[in-house]
Amino acid sequence: MLKLTLVLCATLISPALAQCTYSKLQQFTSEYISAQASGEFVTTASSASYTENFRPVNISTGLISQPLKVDYSKSLHDTTTCSTFTEYVVTDPSHPYVIGTQIKYTPDGSQITNIDSIVTDSDDWLFNATGTFYYASREDWFVIPEEQRDTRETIKAAADAYLDLFDDPSVIVPWGTPCARLEGGLYSGQGLPNDTCNVGVPTGVPIVNRRYVFDETVGSVDVFVDFGVNKIPDSHEFRVEGGKLRFVHTMSVTGPRD
Repeated sequence: MLKLTLVLCATLISPALAQCTYSKLQQFTSEYISAQASGEFVTTASSASYTENFRPVNISTGLISQPLKVDYSKSLHDTTTCSTFTEYVVTDPSHPYVIGTQIKYTPDGSQITNIDSIVTDSDDWLFNATGTFYYASREDWFVIPEEQRDTRETIKAAADAYLDLFDDPSVIVPWGTPCARLEGGLYSGQGLPNDTCNVGVPTGVPIVNRRYVFDETVGSVDVFVDFGVNKIPDSHEFRVEGGKLRFVHTMSVTGPRD
């Protein structure tokens, strides 16, 4: 039976050698998805916090402890902040989910400090796990050649411009062409060279308390935010190519929260 101990292998490494490397973070996200599939998530980091939709949950009884058949997943790996983001889709008709999880570690990667999940299901904004699976699995978030990668600052600026637009229509957003937005299960792309993400957003909506996980290798950042005056738990994930937005994925928890 698979058990995931997310002090992970770093605890077996000499402290002088322990570090938060890209390959180690890739190992962490792979093992996280395996543990979610088995429902056997274990951490010896007793001080680690766990939230679902920004509310504290017992890690032993939360969704993280339940076996789920994961049909699709994609992860970001941030060696600067030693953190990861994983988007994954469960299409099981008995209870489908689309979930985004940010996990933060100590600087050497040896201990988890925070696990924060946004969990969306049938009660939530434009939810459609089958649609999310279909469109997300067809996108190409390829590794960008090192000499062509945008900086963290460029990626953050593009993401922030998009988020700022909701409260300030004068903001200039670096729209890319093509660009496709996956919002719940609704997709703006048609597979055409002139696809755009500039399909309109509401106005007068503050988006605050932004928490970022970057991955320059794929030109991406995920941002957990409080969306609007009601502080809806929300994830916005962006891929940026050449300073321009290429893909946007959103999850918004609009249904009732226990």
